[in-house]
Amino acid sequence: MLTFVPSKQDNEKKMKQKAMLLMAIVTALLMQSCNDYETYAEKKEKERNAINQYIIDNGINVITEAEFKTDTATNVSNNEYVLFSSSGIYMQIVRRGCGEMLKNGETATVLCRFSEYNIMGDSLQLANNVPYYVDVPEKMTVTMGKGVVSSGVFVAGESLMYSKYGTTAVPNGWLVPFSYIRVGRQSTPDDEIAKVRLIVPAAQGQSSASSSVYPCYYEITFEKGL
Repeated sequence: MLTFVPSKQDNEKKMKQKAMLLMAIVTALLMQSCNDYETYAEKKEKERNAINQYIIDNGINVITEAEFKTDTATNVSNNEYVLFSSSGIYMQIVRRGCGEMLKNGETATVLCRFSEYNIMGDSLQLANNVPYYVDVPEKMTVTMGKGVVSSGVFVAGESLMYSKYGTTAVPNGWLVPFSYIRVGRQSTPDDEIAKVRLIVPAAQGQSSASSSVYPCYYEITFEKGL
């Protein structure tokens, strides 16, 4: 019985074939990895597309800051939102609110009811305007600067946003309305507290939105705390 003994050339040939197969596998994995990886610019492009599609799908009429500044109002029946071009935030003032606007240098406690939707995920992420949280309004302190809020802080232990995202910093998107709304309390049955709707891009949003690059839609009411 003859026993076949591979020659040196055969062994070298098999080693080369194995090496080539290994290189092909590594190359395929690297290419897949590159295909799966998104640059920040690509994520931002997806975010812009998602916001634009949301505006179209919901019949939103966008007005400019120049148009808005004539009366600092948005026509709710016409579904108007003002676009703040420097931040990319869209805002609709549903109710300007009772009471007074915050004064320069004033620090106030503000209670909020809100819902937060992930526009790209088409899902409700967080809300305290539901029966389960009826006794738990969002609590934060804000300080008014020269026409804009200079700081906003969620109160730890009294903030769903803090519990969810782990920071007391109020997203910039939440602070924009204070330049245009009155922050008071209902003292008569006809009084209505301020209410706004916001489309907030990742860069102006909470920590998760900022890190994962997705925009959020908010409905928020604002009431002055005691």
